[in-house]
Amino acid sequence: MKIFETDDLIIRRFEPSDAARLYEYHLDDEVKKWIPNESYADLDEASGAISFFAGMTDKNTLPYVMGVESKATGDLIGDVGINEVEGRPGEVEIGFVISPEYRRRGYAVELVNFMSDFCRDKFKVRTLYGRVLKGNRASVCVLEKCGYIFAGEESGAEDDPYGCGMLVYKKNC
Repeated sequence: MKIFETDDLIIRRFEPSDAARLYEYHLDDEVKKWIPNESYADLDEASGAISFFAGMTDKNTLPYVMGVESKATGDLIGDVGINEVEGRPGEVEIGFVISPEYRRRGYAVELVNFMSDFCRDKFKVRTLYGRVLKGNRASVCVLEKCGYIFAGEESGAEDDPYGCGMLVYKKNC
């Protein structure tokens, strides 16, 4: 089920048949390095995640995570989602992954730009955040190109396995 589209991408509800592909591109070394809590132990875990994501999408509630499909190939090439910032209504954190063979084509910028507008309209989001492990220059560049502004550093986050800190970017809608 298509949720929205961009010039090159279809953003859609995850389907059970996506499990193998989700598992595959989350095994990528870059994904495991920069978002290690997004790696799946096996195909069953990826299937469980897809079931959870699809259920949340069906309910129109957060976390709201969708598959990203290439219009040109029909391949699942990534995922994108938002999750609430605890205790701060109207504020969400955005996350995105593009599979290795589709990187460096501008898809991440296209995706984050459209997703930012989608969040504002569908969930009445006032503020979006992007949190990036220090050193992840590619994701920082995507956020900056999409109008996110550096808001500070965060240390001691549970999703910072290296203890090096997180860079926090912010965009007001």
